[in-house]
Formats: sequence, structure tokens, C-alpha cells
Amino acid sequence: MRKKRVLLLSEGFGTGHTQAAYALSVGLRQLSPNLQTRVIELGTFLNPVIGPLILSAYRKTVTKQPKLVGKLYKSHYDKGLNRMKRFALHRLFYNHVTDVVQQLKPDIIVCTHPFPNAVVSRLKRLGLDIPLYTLITDYDAHATWTNPEVDKYLVSTTAVRNKLIARGISPSHIEVTGIPVHPNFWFPHDRAEILAQFELSDMPTVLIMGGGWGLLYSDQLIEYMTNYADNVQLILCMGNNEKAREKLLADPRFQHPNIKVLGFTKEVSKLMDVSELLVTKPGGMTCTEGMAKGIPMLFYEPIPGQEEENLDYFVTHGFGELLTSTETIDRWFRLIQEPYEANQHRDSLLALRNAEYEPAKCAKAVLQLLEQS
Repeated sequence: MRKKRVLLLSEGFGTGHTQAAYALSVGLRQLSPNLQTRVIELGTFLNPVIGPLILSAYRKTVTKQPKLVGKLYKSHYDKGLNRMKRFALHRLFYNHVTDVVQQLKPDIIVCTHPFPNAVVSRLKRLGLDIPLYTLITDYDAHATWTNPEVDKYLVSTTAVRNKLIARGISPSHIEVTGIPVHPNFWFPHDRAEILAQFELSDMPTVLIMGGGWGLLYSDQLIEYMTNYADNVQLILCMGNNEKAREKLLADPRFQHPNIKVLGFTKEVSKLMDVSELLVTKPGGMTCTEGMAKGIPMLFYEPIPGQEEENLDYFVTHGFGELLTSTETIDRWFRLIQEPYEANQHRDSLLALRNAEYEPAKCAKAVLQLLEQS
């Protein structure tokens, strides 16, 4: 019997969309080993020369002009991609999507970014007969995610579901699944093995995430955290930003034995397991991973738009707070040095997570939809 096939389409505008696609892909195969999955960043796959240039330009804009990104997000918040825009996207960047679909012959398509979602929607309108599921990878519902041809929306929360309903989407076409995380985040790892693997001390630890692009908070507050290095271990993950990593490694303040400066790593789930606090930008994926692990979070510099919505959700629901000053750092760094207080707080967050989020739920939901297709 032919194995079922799931095609997951994403784009590299930020790292979260593709992370979600890979997390779902691995989760599906873990629950159903005979399933075949394929993740493609569609624009770069089809346009290997111009695609990376566009992503590089976007990254520079996010880094240097975040307010502009936020302004564009909000100005188009209620404006989906009309037929003309979908046609333009198809002709300019996605002209060979039909060839990809015909070659891979998926049973379902899951899109984790609005652009491939819009293009596949157009193909369905023109006759493509494959179920299309749209996984919204933030805690908001921008209009660019919505298309009449989508068979099912997989969303993070009931609030996002309600926003889609307000946009005219039928409730029967929406399922609250949570954003998927890699199976590594489904269960805890052995603490002693992690400490040995990363040559870490068994002491209160703060994990500072710069995201896939290694964008950190203001130098002053990060530098201020180094004052605690005798009593609090700092792990800084710089993603693919090797320049920023080298800058920190050359700074005497970051050469303390209790400070680890890492580049890109696939072991974030393990680092969260041995950390008492996570400092991060409020990206949808990292925040969901932190929630899955029940680790308290301090959020910095949300990009106007979806990251502000992410921030609002996690702060409102008690999973963290906005990092605004050295006072915030002092309060949390003192708390994690009290083992009883730190353990109690983490236990409360895990109980809250269990009420709000099931790490494997999205993968289970897609498998159920696949059985129905």
C-alpha cells in the first residue's frame, strides 16, 4: 500500500514559519512512522538565486527598520491577498509550483506561511484537488493568511479562532491545535547528561535567545546580566549570527567561566530543561517552545505587529513579562537563586501549560485530517 504523503510549504521570512513546518513534520512521523513528509521553503526552492536575496533584504529591514515592518503589518491587517496579488506572486516567484505538486503527489498540503498558502489556494481555485491546511504560526490572525480555498485553519488559541470567525471564516473550518513544537520539547531530558554535554555547572541558569538571526536586546541590559555571573550561569544562543557571537566572545565581560556563548544549535530543548529563566524576543515558535517546557520568560523588543500580539498573549496568560529595566532583571535573577521559589514557579507554569497547551496536539490533529482525506 502506498504511504501517505504530507507536503509542508513555508518561507524563510523569519525562522519561525519553517521551524513550525519541521516541528510538525517530525511530530507526524514520530506518531506515524510510515508517513512520508517533505518540508520546502518554496520561494528559495523555486528561485535559488533571487530567493536568498529577497530574504536578506527582509532580514535587514527587520533589523534596521522594525517600525516600518510593523507599519506594513498593520496597514494590511484587514487586507488579504486578492486574486491579482495571488496571480502576481504566482507568475513572479511561484511559476513552477504545479510541477512540484505533480512530482511529489502529496495527499495533503500544509502551509505555514501566507505566500505559499495564497499560491496553493489559487491552484485549488483553478482545479487542484488536494486538501489545503493552513497553520497560522503566531498568536494573531492577519488577513493575508485567509483564502476561501483553505480546507482547514490550524490555529494557536481560541482567540485566534474568534478573529478568523470575525473575518467570515466558518467555525467548522477552524481547529485550535496550538503551534507545533519538535518532539524534543514534548518531554524533559536528563539534567545530568545535559550538564555534561554542554560542560555546564549545576547552578541557577538563564538562557538568552537571539532567535535564528541572533538579534539580542540592548547591549546595556545584556551586559548588566553579566554582573550576576558568579551566582547565575548565562547561556547565550546567537543563532546564525556569527559576527555577533564573535563580538561577545571578544568582550572581557563575557569571558567568565559561567557564561557560555553558543552559535546555532538544535539542542534548545535541552538547554531549556536546565535553565530557570528564558530571555527572548516574543517570536511565536520560541515562546511556544518555552511554554511547552514550562520555563518563565522575559520578552524584549517585540517587532510591532505579530510579536506584539504574541507578547500580549503570553504576558496576559502568565507565562512571562516584558523586560523593561535592570529592576526586572534583579527581581528574576534573585528569584531563580531561591530553589524552592524557582521550582514552585515552574511547577505552576507546567500546570498552566497543561491547561492551555498540549505539545503533540497539532500533529495528532493533522493525522486525523489525513485519515479523513
